[in-house]
Amino acid sequence: MLRRGTFARLTRISVALMVVCCSLSLLYVISCSPQLFIFEEPTGGPTSLHSYHGLLQDREEQQKLHINSLKKQIAQLKEALQERGEQLNALQDNVKRHGTGKGEMVNTEKSHNSDLEEFLRRQLTQAEVHQATRLPNEYALVPFESFTLQKVYQLEMGLTRHPEEKPVRRDRRDELAEVIEAGLKALNTHEEGGDSKQHGKVYTTTDFVEGISRMEKDRGTLYELTFRGEQIQEFRRMVLFRPFGPLMKMRNERVNTAGMTINLVLPLSQRADKFRHFMQNFREVCLKQDRRVHLTVVYFGQEQVNEVRQTLENTSREMNFKNFTLIQLNEEFSRGRGLDVGARAWKWGNVVLFFCDVDIYFTADFLNSCRLNAQAGKKVFYPILFSQYNPAIIYGSHEHIPSIEQQLVIKKDTGFWRDFGFGMTCQYRSDFINIGGFDVDIKGWGGEDVHLYRKYLHSNLLVVRAPSRGLFHLWHEKRCADQLSPDQYKMCMQSKAMNEASHGQLGMILFRREIDAHLRKQKTHSRSKRA
Repeated sequence: MLRRGTFARLTRISVALMVVCCSLSLLYVISCSPQLFIFEEPTGGPTSLHSYHGLLQDREEQQKLHINSLKKQIAQLKEALQERGEQLNALQDNVKRHGTGKGEMVNTEKSHNSDLEEFLRRQLTQAEVHQATRLPNEYALVPFESFTLQKVYQLEMGLTRHPEEKPVRRDRRDELAEVIEAGLKALNTHEEGGDSKQHGKVYTTTDFVEGISRMEKDRGTLYELTFRGEQIQEFRRMVLFRPFGPLMKMRNERVNTAGMTINLVLPLSQRADKFRHFMQNFREVCLKQDRRVHLTVVYFGQEQVNEVRQTLENTSREMNFKNFTLIQLNEEFSRGRGLDVGARAWKWGNVVLFFCDVDIYFTADFLNSCRLNAQAGKKVFYPILFSQYNPAIIYGSHEHIPSIEQQLVIKKDTGFWRDFGFGMTCQYRSDFINIGGFDVDIKGWGGEDVHLYRKYLHSNLLVVRAPSRGLFHLWHEKRCADQLSPDQYKMCMQSKAMNEASHGQLGMILFRREIDAHLRKQKTHSRSKRA
């Protein structure tokens, strides 16, 4: 027997066909009926008669246009009627084929929905959401942008774009607002049992900490949102994906960072004064605000090692801090070797490793980003830090340089996103060991970080690369040693040039003589006018 819903649908289509036929008949009668025109009696001679002939011609042209319009409408209605008839025939055939009680009716609407679902499923399968894609080199990676409620931190620069900016374009503001709203709705909705009920904490925009996003131009856009959880050290991570269509919720995770210790590994040789400044930042952030950090210092050589040890012991005594390790190597300095030794020296299970340098300044928010963006067996975090320009150039002279905390402003003239550097990274020790660690044969400065980075790109781990608003590279004068290989020396000099100032500031220095000469000419011209 035919299903009751099918008969109802056939009845509706038949009624629609009758209405269309009636409409066609009515249009035909209207178009063929004569039109009555009422004229006023002429009041004067040949001129009035001539005007009537012109009026009749105008009316005739209007009638022709009206008839042509009706013919087009009738043709369109016939096409629609034919299309409806074909759909009705196809529906009848489907009913005949699948008309038993156990069979399911296949119709056009379901076909369209299945095509859409198949498209979205294919986009999700091909996108780098659930599993990382192996990449050939560092140039193939699509970096993330990071954003808060107010600002976006981006790498690509242009006429109006800055390293830190409020979204100017309305579509960008609406996009981020929609994503955050969708994340909040998913957090506040309980889907078990098919109903929507509030449960536990009600999340609002004030709980939003940070988000990262990136777009694969042929797949869609991935969003990872972080919200503060119900406990102090608990976070909720919401993963959304827009496959060039509606937003789709991918994951809703509860991440408790209370037991996530970060082992900060710091290779060092001499530079005891810089280490004291580093420990000031370490005290303020790691000891006063976080307390879930272990410090491993790998020191090369004998010179100044006692000063470094004394700084650690003073910190331990004054701050009641015991979670540090000092490893001394009587070898030539090698950053890769120091980080590798520091990572392997940890003996207390798996841990998040933060590879750091002595001229790095970080915040407590960055430590949370380090924990949230590294996931054992799945993700490694390569933050893009903001590199500070030479303060003496930025502020005009050494006398006007403010404190370090006041210098850490993300603007176009104060620094740049160090997207060519891969030295600062957060990863789990197990992933570091499984990937093979650093190439310890690389000596001196540079090269070892890119080698490790490429190994992760070639693996099945997702590499999260995004600007970090809480990680800064403090400016210091860079010296390139004569012992470096030609390639390393070239890399060092390029890095040195980029660290001094922006293009505009360097241009002002380069063309200082021309600028001064122009000012002198202007003064001379002004004096001659007054004279």
